[in-house]
Amino acid sequence: METEKLYYADPFLTEFDAKVLACEAVKDGFAVVLDRTAFYPEGGGQPYDTGVLGGAEVLDVHEKAGVITHKCASPLPVGAAVHGKIDWARRFDHMQQHSGEHICSGLICARYGCDNVGFHMGAESVTIDFNADIPWEELLELEAAANRYIYEDHAIDIQLHRGAELDAIDYRSKKPLEGDVRIVTFPGADCCACCGTHVMRSGQVGIVKFLSVQKFREGVRIELLCGGRAYRYLSACWAQDVAAAQALSVKPTAAAAAVERVLGELGALRQRCAKLEESVFAGIAARYAGSGDVLLFEDEMSGDSVRRLCDAVAETCGGRCAVFAGAGSAWKYAIGQRGGDLRALTKELNAALSGRGGGKPEFVQGSVGAERGAIEAFFAEK
Repeated sequence: METEKLYYADPFLTEFDAKVLACEAVKDGFAVVLDRTAFYPEGGGQPYDTGVLGGAEVLDVHEKAGVITHKCASPLPVGAAVHGKIDWARRFDHMQQHSGEHICSGLICARYGCDNVGFHMGAESVTIDFNADIPWEELLELEAAANRYIYEDHAIDIQLHRGAELDAIDYRSKKPLEGDVRIVTFPGADCCACCGTHVMRSGQVGIVKFLSVQKFREGVRIELLCGGRAYRYLSACWAQDVAAAQALSVKPTAAAAAVERVLGELGALRQRCAKLEESVFAGIAARYAGSGDVLLFEDEMSGDSVRRLCDAVAETCGGRCAVFAGAGSAWKYAIGQRGGDLRALTKELNAALSGRGGGKPEFVQGSVGAERGAIEAFFAEK
């Protein structure tokens, strides 16, 4: 006997009573079948509901041949009447994401004459795949249109159709369908065959926000957020803008321009520092001219500075030059030798100090987890 699907009659139903028809042990839980349920099973790109059933935690829900099985953490007595309560926050989030996806997909497919060829509702965001090239600028126009549709608060129509009646409807579907087909209509935005749960009015979606569009197979993949997810994301972005703006002593709406200015100033300072370093490194190289092998320990400096100092000294010393900068387990190092092959030496150093390295014959750079004494002892043996 097929399970009565209460979530279709009322997608806002959060609690219900039912009779346990079957319960059997399965891996990591118990498979429970009821005569009726408000728990939505995984399907159509929408995740399953969770919640509590007769005091047992509902871990997942699936449907096969019209029978819905609830995987519960503990057993329920067959024949007993049980009370179920779904996790409404999770369900409503899924309804917002799914309904927002319909609105966006309908508008996009109508504009580009393309197909929605993939849909995934993840825990963080929703992705939709289309077999058309959609520029980001035009996608933002469609985002604005989708939000206007949401604000207009249209009523959503869901009906079962079949036969000639179904054939007369222009609806989206990824495959041919027969029998009773559930058609979800967002008037003026979308008409699609769908088995998921949806809001009753477009205004309940709240808002949609596109995050990205990237090339995917023969078209694009769009990432978006709807409803509460979009609100939380935009709130977090605003909080970051406020914090950045306060640090830069500008208004939040001017933070991006201020960051550009600071990055320009930082780039100019880096160039100036690099020129000053070149002068200092040239002096050090002159001091070690003709000294043979040289081992240097410096204060904290960037990896590029370590490399340039090593190169400068290796050009004049007439042997190998090894430069280590940092302290404790955060050493950066570079080994150089004019015209020398340092692969074997670097391999031995990495093995001795349990670090990581690699590079080309005349120059090797990496980081090691070792103390200064261990480094000095290694080079003393060489």
